[in-house]
Amino acid sequence: MASEIPFQRIRLNLRKYILEPAKRRREVKLSDMKEFFSDLEAAERMLSSGKDPVIYQYCEYEASEEPDNLILGLTVIYPGKVGKEYFMTRGHFHEKDSGEIYYCIYGSGIILIQSKDGQTAYMELKQGDLCYVPPGWGHRTINTGRKRFVFLFVYPSGSGHDYGIIKEKGFAKLVIEEKGKWKVVDNPRYLG
Repeated sequence: MASEIPFQRIRLNLRKYILEPAKRRREVKLSDMKEFFSDLEAAERMLSSGKDPVIYQYCEYEASEEPDNLILGLTVIYPGKVGKEYFMTRGHFHEKDSGEIYYCIYGSGIILIQSKDGQTAYMELKQGDLCYVPPGWGHRTINTGRKRFVFLFVYPSGSGHDYGIIKEKGFAKLVIEEKGKWKVVDNPRYLG
């Protein structure tokens, strides 16, 4: 009977930045997400020069797909830029409005959130910071530092991910580098 209980020790390996065990592991390269960057020409130039960097990687632990369970994951966003825009996750809305928690383990970055009607907010995350993303808000994480940006995330199973509108228009705001510092600016593709 005990083997049917989804009760398990999960190890956070801070040398390799992975969860053990993980049900899903993925590396996301520029070629996987070039349409998510605002400067498509800069992305194409990188790819045509033979560079296809890993933008981020993640691993997830999910005890069960039952709706009342939680999914625990770890994301590593590498330092870098496409044009002026920092490396980031694709970003998504949940198909079923759900909250999500982020906890920064290493490095620093920005979490950008957006409502379905385009209202935005952002927050800088540094090692030890915890952030709560409310239900119904799309979210994206961006590495604005020179080191890896590593964080844990937790959200309810059954939430699903909707990348469609973000792939089509992006978020209303972009995080770019200007004069050696990060800056949040309007996304012309979203407004256009």
